[in-house]
Amino acid sequence: MTREPVAGLVLKLGIPTMLSMLVTALYNTASTYYVSYLGTSAVGAMGVVFALQTIIQAIGIMIGQGCASQTSRLLGAQNYVKANALASSGLFLSLVFASVFGLIAFVLMEPLMMIMGATQTILPYAETYSEVILLAAPFMAASFTLNNLLRSEGLAVIGMIGLGVGGILNIAICPIFIFVFNWGIAGAAWATALCQFISFLILLTHYLRGKGTMQMHWAFVSKSPSLYASIFKNGMPSLTRNGLGAVAASALNLMAGQYGDAGVAAMSIVGRVMMITNAFLIGLGQGYQPVLGYNWGAKLFTRAKAALDATITIGMVMMAVLGSIGFIFAEEVVSFFETNDPEVLAIGVLALKLHCSAALIIPVNVIGNMSYQVLGRAAIGTLLAATRQGLFFLPLIFFLPSQIGLLGVQCAQPLAEVGAFCVCGYFLWHFRNELNYRISVQNYKY
Repeated sequence: MTREPVAGLVLKLGIPTMLSMLVTALYNTASTYYVSYLGTSAVGAMGVVFALQTIIQAIGIMIGQGCASQTSRLLGAQNYVKANALASSGLFLSLVFASVFGLIAFVLMEPLMMIMGATQTILPYAETYSEVILLAAPFMAASFTLNNLLRSEGLAVIGMIGLGVGGILNIAICPIFIFVFNWGIAGAAWATALCQFISFLILLTHYLRGKGTMQMHWAFVSKSPSLYASIFKNGMPSLTRNGLGAVAASALNLMAGQYGDAGVAAMSIVGRVMMITNAFLIGLGQGYQPVLGYNWGAKLFTRAKAALDATITIGMVMMAVLGSIGFIFAEEVVSFFETNDPEVLAIGVLALKLHCSAALIIPVNVIGNMSYQVLGRAAIGTLLAATRQGLFFLPLIFFLPSQIGLLGVQCAQPLAEVGAFCVCGYFLWHFRNELNYRISVQNYKY
């Protein structure tokens, strides 16, 4: 963490996380592809349930990031006792919170699906899928918590293996459950639930065997309210970002639903495709976070600045390439999802092109938020996490369709990225200036 070339280290930690995120995105996309053979309403249901899955993931990521943003700094300062308590307590908290959420969501299933944008024809498919997914909610959330903890100690490859094995297995068994067993959309749900449980077991086994720098044991689970308060405080930016993502997905479904199941299905397809593109960036950012946190904790500010510069540069190049590919081949990408519905194709192609047009600026929005979060500056981190989906997207998605119709649904997210770029770019510029100041102070002392 303190000696390897920074750009290479960010990539070394980021590429395994990219791959694990990519596999997660791919199996979600593959599920949508298989489900598309069941009809437009079934594809629309995948978009509705995506909002539910985002909430479950938000629980796990919030707790995982709330721990990891501290453990990376604690490991840099060699405070292993507190790091062990945070890791063990974080896993316990993730399992409990996700279980409680799953129970509440199951009881309130129908109204919850309607709030998330299900139409009357989409609702039966969405309920069938959600009932199964909620059974796996604790393991899904805990997997994301464990993955973040592994990254915080530089073990991103283990996280990649855990999530990757589950994702690849999902792609393999999903069509068997849907078509061979004739379980329909429930088969896609059972495949996802089973593979999430397998991923959880793989990640947990690593800690149970005592292979990591941190130790995880029930005896280390803390009874201190202040420790849990610190997890929530440091994880709040992630909860804000992912929670607003779920709200935004629901709002998008509701507004797209005004244009029928085709509108919901088309935007669901675009959302799944952009998940793949963003997986590269999120993976890169999650490789950057432990590098920044560890070197900040070790007061190696020159390396922290180098990590920031390298991550922004790599991210912008990466997103420019992926955005260009998505824009050029938008029709082929949307057509891949065998919907046999020309209305879905027409809506989805334009939406995908608009989304890809804003790809270049997304790294500033994501890395700006991640930088402040890993330093424990929860207030600014939470503000930046809220910019894309909360501050800009939600007002736009409710306002634009009333002014420009379906085009408002298609362009709300790209316009939100532009607004977020202005806010996040401003704070990221200030953070870089702070690093320059700390470097100059250190140079003056020596």
